[in-house]
Amino acid sequence: MSKDKKNEGKEILEEFKELSEWQKRNQEYLKKKAEEEAALAEEKEKEKQARMVSKSEGSDATEDQANESNPKDPELAKEDAKEKVEKSEDAKKEASKEKSKSTENEEQDKKIKKKPVKEKPVKPKIPAIHILRAFTILFPSLLLLIVSAYLLSPYATMKDIRVEGTVQTTADDIRQASGIQDSDYTINLLLDKAKYEEQIKSNYWVESAQLVYQFPTKFTIKVKEYDIVAYYISGENHYPILSSGQLETSSVSLVSLPETYISVLFNDSQQIKAFTSELAQISPELKAAIQKVELAPSKVTSDLIRLTMNDSDEVLVPLSEMSKKLPYYSKIKPQLSEPSVIDMEAGIYSYTVADKLIMEAEEKAKQEAKEAEKKQKEEEKKRLEEQQNKLEEEKKKLEEESNRNQTSQRSSRR
Repeated sequence: MSKDKKNEGKEILEEFKELSEWQKRNQEYLKKKAEEEAALAEEKEKEKQARMVSKSEGSDATEDQANESNPKDPELAKEDAKEKVEKSEDAKKEASKEKSKSTENEEQDKKIKKKPVKEKPVKPKIPAIHILRAFTILFPSLLLLIVSAYLLSPYATMKDIRVEGTVQTTADDIRQASGIQDSDYTINLLLDKAKYEEQIKSNYWVESAQLVYQFPTKFTIKVKEYDIVAYYISGENHYPILSSGQLETSSVSLVSLPETYISVLFNDSQQIKAFTSELAQISPELKAAIQKVELAPSKVTSDLIRLTMNDSDEVLVPLSEMSKKLPYYSKIKPQLSEPSVIDMEAGIYSYTVADKLIMEAEEKAKQEAKEAEKKQKEEEKKRLEEQQNKLEEEKKKLEEESNRNQTSQRSSRR
């Protein structure tokens, strides 16, 4: 037992040497506290034993007094004395057992308290600034490595391109307009989406384009085309006019024409753009009522156009003011009982088609009269010019004859 205690003491000393200053002080404090607690426990135990002894003596004294006051047989007295001796011995044995148990418990508590708790050596903490520096170097390096490996792999140029929304154009036309090559990196398409969308809009049919990416390699080009607002008529050929003001250079078949459409009888690019711009500001109901558009310039208004409506009405309106003045036609129409002409060149007034024909006939007669008068004047002027030319020729001949006569007379005199 003493050897074990010595070994434990040596271990404690060795561990004590390895401990830090603060840990040593802590161990000393715990040791002192354990010794104090042990001393208190011993004092309590001693007091307990003293109380037990005093109790046993008091009980013996009371029994003796009882025996003295109540004298019995000598045999009974002897038996009582034996019992008292046995009881006192048993009490002493129990007290000694409890004392030994308490001492053992105290020794165990002392060992537990004296035995120092082995604490793991505290690892030095890495400053946060060093961790941050390492992260700022390692993370970009790792990212660069991943990107490099990806760019070198065949997945970097793998693309599945689909086209949606085409009606007048084809998917191949859109792909060609986009300028996307098979060798282009997928990441370039993601970074330069706006550039490719603008390139797709180089096709004059495309109003807007959106390049949508879906992981991992799928791209969808969503296209919105310009609407066809009218058709330029040249003989039997029909050329679409787009809402952008662009005139299609190739004609469409008669089978593909819609049931109702606006026929345009002029093909000047500036006038067509102005017409589509004004038409875009008109209500759909009013657009649907227009059948034909043609130029009808007057002396006052060079951009005057004639709109022939589906109900045979005609509207004369300046092209530059069409969106402003044409809506009044919807208010005037209920007041018309027969096909009429609504003149919006200067102000707004209407007259029937019959009046128009009469006016046109009168205008034509006036024009023919003017032309006949002009022709007559020209003929009269021509006749007078011919007569004057004849007179001049005759005069010239007479002058030549007189000159010849004079020369002949001079020669005869000589």
